[in-house]
Amino acid sequence: MSDHSKLRTGGQLIAEALLAQRVDTVFCVPGESYLDVLNALYAHQDAIRVVTCRHEGAASFMAEAHGKLSGRPGVCLVTRGPGATNASIGVHTAFQDSTPMVLLVGQVGRDMMEREAFQEIDYRRMFGQFAKWAAQIDDAARIPEFLARAFSVAQSGRPGPVVLALPEDMLTESAFPVETAQVSVPQAHPAPDAMQRMHECLAHAQRPLLLLGGVGWEADGREAITRFAQQNGLPVACTFRRQDLFDNRHPNYVGEVGIGLNPALAKAVRESDLLIAVGTRLGEIVTSGYTLLDVPAPRQRLVHVLAAPEELGRVYQATVPVLSHMNPFARAAAALEPAAYSAARADWLQTLRASYESYVEPPLREARVDPAQVIVALRDTLQRDAILTNGAGNYSAWAHRYYPFSHARSQLAPTSGAMGYGVPAAIAAKLRHPERQVVCLAGDGCFMMTAQELATVKRYGLDIVFIVFNNGMYGTIRMHQETNYPGRPIGTDLCNPDFVMYAQSFGLRAERVSRSQDFAPVLQRALQTGGAALIELEIEPEILTPRATLTELRERALRQTA
Repeated sequence: MSDHSKLRTGGQLIAEALLAQRVDTVFCVPGESYLDVLNALYAHQDAIRVVTCRHEGAASFMAEAHGKLSGRPGVCLVTRGPGATNASIGVHTAFQDSTPMVLLVGQVGRDMMEREAFQEIDYRRMFGQFAKWAAQIDDAARIPEFLARAFSVAQSGRPGPVVLALPEDMLTESAFPVETAQVSVPQAHPAPDAMQRMHECLAHAQRPLLLLGGVGWEADGREAITRFAQQNGLPVACTFRRQDLFDNRHPNYVGEVGIGLNPALAKAVRESDLLIAVGTRLGEIVTSGYTLLDVPAPRQRLVHVLAAPEELGRVYQATVPVLSHMNPFARAAAALEPAAYSAARADWLQTLRASYESYVEPPLREARVDPAQVIVALRDTLQRDAILTNGAGNYSAWAHRYYPFSHARSQLAPTSGAMGYGVPAAIAAKLRHPERQVVCLAGDGCFMMTAQELATVKRYGLDIVFIVFNNGMYGTIRMHQETNYPGRPIGTDLCNPDFVMYAQSFGLRAERVSRSQDFAPVLQRALQTGGAALIELEIEPEILTPRATLTELRERALRQTA
């Protein structure tokens, strides 16, 4: 009797479907609603690593980060009700960040549905607005079909998350397996006439700007877009938290278009006569609240390259809409005959590059611990392929401004602005790339949202360096309070643990830094001693942003309201 003629439980079919999609890692918090899946994974431990986490939100963040790093859907398993609601933060991040992800949720038995049974939720309705597809598998025989579709949907067009609910009794039912192969996802290629129209626009442009975003860039696509920029004298900017798409040390790179945007670069976006936006939806953060480009018809000529037809024209009417995945577009663009360009364009590029180099040179600042000097030490110490992770908070602004990303998939951060992302993302990064240095940057508020995952770090023996910027408050919200309601802060002060002792309780090495000049040697020890380490930075509350102190923000706001 062949293996495929033997009945399988639903749980076994789930495990085999994951194997068919070449899944090698799943992140989970175990739950009784999907015990049969866990039992099936027990038999496949040589092929699928099950990473047990301490909170479903962190598990879903890890799966999302895994998707960013691998280009394939990260997989997360959680139980019904509280497990699924906890995991929703990772699903939302995957949706806004366009990251392929599959969330498998244990569900109540089919005979109990629509009674508000214990922890019952209709996940199709719950996740419907921020998942590409949310469904429930009611027939074990259809598991191979549903899983294959899930992996296809998660990777097609604009990538994103898929949620599948797994009724508990369905998982223990039996069905014959159906052989499935790893899904092959087609990529949209640019139409020749669209490329010709772009070439014509480029030939006449004096102030062009190439703007890169999105996920799924491959090595040949990155190399091709670099050649395209070089051949045509194009300044290249990257979108918010996508700085690793283009070597920041390259002479064509001119900065990040995101939060804390260089005013000179913002002016350049507004004054450009041709904007080639590849892989970015041109959302709120990238467009400074939809102000850098007029809605719906930008004053700049706009070539907008996206793989999802529903996104083209959603906000902006492009001069040349190009329905294409980034990599085929990059290859086609690099193959075009380079357009001759004037000295004015060369001057435009040199001016923007000089502005960028000036903008990322930290000024001297009177502070016991200057975050800019911390980032400079990281820049001077870390290997070029080191992976930096972070969540949300003002502390990340220093890294975005002063750290030069020069290697593919070295910046791991949520464009959704989710707090608590940095710690689990660092875990996913080290599991995926154990040979690369991994450093997590976190504010004190951000860190404490997922700090329990230090237990996961210890369990799996991961050499990660955690750097906690401790200023005793939710700094971003305090910044907005002082800007809009000066001198009336409320709800933003934090009562923190002793971070050094906290890390040591998990078996990590930990040190506290209270002077900028002490950071570099502490970092060296953390990187060279082996094992995970935490460095706490004592940041003065006054040091609120790279541009202004708390007092300066407050006084400026008071003058404006006087």
